Amino acid sequence: MSDYDLVIRGGTLASAAEVFEADIGIKDGVIAALGRNLPRGVEEIPAKGMVVTPGGIDSHCHIEELGQDGSVQEESFASGSAAALAGGTTSFICFLPQWKGHGLADSAPGYEARAAASRADYSFHQIITDPTPDVLRRELPALVARGIRSFKVFLTYDPLRLTDREFIEVLAAARRLGAFVTVHCENYDAIGWRIEALLRAGLTDPLQHAWSRPPVVEREATHRAIALAELVDQPIQVFHVSCEEAAAEIAAARARGLKVWGETCPQYLTLSHADLQGADFAGAKAVCSPALREAGENERVWKRIQDGTLDVVTSDHCGFSFATQKKVAGSSAYGTGTAASRPDGTPVFNAIPNGVPGIETRMPVLFSEGVSKGRIDLPTFVRLTSANAAKLFGLQGRKGSLMPGADADLVLWDPDAERTIRNAALHHAIDYTPWEGMAVKGWPGTTIRRGEVAVRDGEVLAPPGSGRFLPRGPYALARPRGVVPDGFDAASV
Repeated sequence: MSDYDLVIRGGTLASAAEVFEADIGIKDGVIAALGRNLPRGVEEIPAKGMVVTPGGIDSHCHIEELGQDGSVQEESFASGSAAALAGGTTSFICFLPQWKGHGLADSAPGYEARAAASRADYSFHQIITDPTPDVLRRELPALVARGIRSFKVFLTYDPLRLTDREFIEVLAAARRLGAFVTVHCENYDAIGWRIEALLRAGLTDPLQHAWSRPPVVEREATHRAIALAELVDQPIQVFHVSCEEAAAEIAAARARGLKVWGETCPQYLTLSHADLQGADFAGAKAVCSPALREAGENERVWKRIQDGTLDVVTSDHCGFSFATQKKVAGSSAYGTGTAASRPDGTPVFNAIPNGVPGIETRMPVLFSEGVSKGRIDLPTFVRLTSANAAKLFGLQGRKGSLMPGADADLVLWDPDAERTIRNAALHHAIDYTPWEGMAVKGWPGTTIRRGEVAVRDGEVLAPPGSGRFLPRGPYALARPRGVVPDGFDAASV
């Protein structure tokens, strides 16, 4: 009888700390052993010349999200999770919505049942848009007890944004419950003022989306979010940092010892204002928030990855097909105003649905632009794509690791494989990718989820419904520092 169900033989293993050659023995879906010349397994996968990393954790993606009007995003859990696995992501965290005037439970009827169709393992962040006393004192404790231990708040967007007072109330509730808070940082009123002026001036192209929300509005909101989190003594992560100005606020906070983390996305490492322009309204494909920045900002964001200020890279996958939504007036989900059209029938910039698809391309783009081009080493790649997210969101020890006892979530990379990204070859439900035609070096050949081959040579083998919900218990990084102004802990009263 074999000691192992599966042995990955002779690969170059990359953990969050080191790179070494070894076999991996897998038993009952977990890593059982690392070593040279392990006994044979029931199944063997030769990995000589391959780089083996932990399966990716995409801790920020929007999948089959429910709209307030009863609509459903076209990216289903079946398609979105197929794309995730094909790109090397074995676990993701998506969003339970809340709508103003509604509690948590009645904002997302049936959403968790929909998620059960996932092929990858999954968990949730709870979006909070209406922190009523009932939500804060009854619904959130019950949610945390079920293992949903992170909240998402918006400082912009109608009808999602919170006032500063509401944000403080959410921070205080999270503090009491041992939960983590993630924040979309942009200044709502400043953006609205800019949008009105741009529309009066007749400036309505996709590029003006970026003009409506320049780096200063992200920087200001990041500073404010950090200050209020410091007031409450609540750990936070700033989502999708797009520019040096916002990253500098995070770096300054960390230098003061605050528990503040920053995340960025491949779009802020590779795309720019140039991608918001082009014939046939093509710039709408790259409309997301925070907006893409001017040429040159990418390298400044890379530097903040290299110095550790930005230590997680997610996709912020939020797919709206170009032909049916991005280019069609009347679809304003995650937009910043009521849908309105230009003379040619395309939407004005603030009515274009915000978001880009990227759950499948996140890891290959980062591997190519980061590892293959020498900007980062393999352990940094692992930290950015899995290990740090596991620490931040209560999955450490189970996910994002090559240590014995961890789930056997693994990706076998051919570091020399050269590919050109084509949407036709991707597995998501969206009709475009903003990285169409991009040449990349380094590609995932095999993805293993809990010891089972989920993807081999681009073919998704994991069936819908084979993913598992990941409940998250108390963990260290969500704990407060124990430092409050004047020694008065207002959150505990």
